[in-house]
Amino acid sequence: MRSLDDIFEEFDFLDGDERYRLLIELGRELDPMPAALRTDAALVRGCSASVWVYPTGDADRLHFLADSNAAITKGIVALVVAAVQDRPAAEVAATDIMERLAPFDLKNQLSSNRTQGVPNMIALVREHAGRIAGGA
Repeated sequence: MRSLDDIFEEFDFLDGDERYRLLIELGRELDPMPAALRTDAALVRGCSASVWVYPTGDADRLHFLADSNAAITKGIVALVVAAVQDRPAAEVAATDIMERLAPFDLKNQLSSNRTQGVPNMIALVREHAGRIAGGA
């Protein structure tokens, strides 16, 4: 997965529909999430589309599998994951993901339908990380 800084560099260069295409491409680049992991426990509440986020790895290197049934939403999920992928669980739990995503200005780039679940997505990622870090 590309770093969030690399993604932003490309995103910043693009405009309008090209940004949507980039988000769709990012969603396609996510590691495949097995259907068996798309459970109620991994479901992000409050999203207009179905979104699942599932942690793998351990406290030293937390890796997230994620998916959505909507292409652009899946790209937004990819941005959230890129902000924390393969980092220690304690670091993920402490990361201000919204601040890391601020340069993308998603609220002004996308409809409110597409961004309404982002805080819940972030909360679930941080909650998973905090639980895993606490169990280390």
